[in-house]
Amino acid sequence: MKEILISSKNIAMVGVSSVKEKENVISIKRRPSIIVMKYLQEFGYKIIPVNPISVGKEICGEVAVSKLEDITIPIDIVNVFRPSQETPLIAKQAAKIGAKTLWLQYGIHNLEAQKIADSENINYVANKCIKQEYQKIFLKMSPVFPVLQ
Repeated sequence: MKEILISSKNIAMVGVSSVKEKENVISIKRRPSIIVMKYLQEFGYKIIPVNPISVGKEICGEVAVSKLEDITIPIDIVNVFRPSQETPLIAKQAAKIGAKTLWLQYGIHNLEAQKIADSENINYVANKCIKQEYQKIFLKMSPVFPVLQ
């Protein structure tokens, strides 16, 4: 994982939360995908939010796109905050855009997505929080939020 994080610069974050317009909704700042996105941005990664509900809107200073194919820069990591059953399609899309790594966040894993990634020579990481792995590898930190392990 260390080599993946060292060699990567551009990350597509699929399923990053968008801002809700309603009152009494959990603050956008406290959503795990936003916490992870902001953290990775602080350490120099370019994050492209992929969220079809928020196309054209800014999420953490970056304009959201509808799908991976809409991204115009090379993507190193496709980081996924979507249910496990959606990941085979995301794996196919990651292969189509030439992504090097498919990274499924904590609690997300899918054997079919793994097989697709393997057949396309894409690194596959599942059930791991990219933020926490960064902290463990580079900052020698233990998880601050055990629930996000």
